[in-house]
Amino acid sequence: MMKTFPEFPESSQSEKILLINTEEFSLPINEIDLKKIAEVVEEIRSVRFSSVEIAYVSEDEIVRINQEYLERDYVTDIISFRYDDNDDRAIEGTLYCCAPRISEQSVEFESDEKSEFLRVAAHGLLHLTGLDDQTEADKENMTLLENSCLEKFSEES
Repeated sequence: MMKTFPEFPESSQSEKILLINTEEFSLPINEIDLKKIAEVVEEIRSVRFSSVEIAYVSEDEIVRINQEYLERDYVTDIISFRYDDNDDRAIEGTLYCCAPRISEQSVEFESDEKSEFLRVAAHGLLHLTGLDDQTEADKENMTLLENSCLEKFSEES
């Protein structure tokens, strides 16, 4: 089990969801969208997030994090780190999102870019709640929950 986490820039402890755009990517979503999708995940999973940083990084940076902390050598769309000790407290963590990869996926999946960025954020937040996607059944369950999150997000926007 991993015992250390990547160092991350100091953030405001008053923000429940904090958007960090390390490369100043042109993102199709904003902090308000991320806060709304987090609220949807909280409702669907009956959890509470206390502090989640959502960082958009380059392909090089996501590969570096993947190699250093997960011993994997490839570009991925998101890596989730949960920091609290999984007790009854609110969830704390960081989501590292590869903005270029997510943009590519929107083309591959014939999805609009904003929807793909929201789906990936929901996916990472669901991971922070304890869900996994290692088996086919887990992947199907995760996809269903992602779809529910996106539908609820759309209804509330």
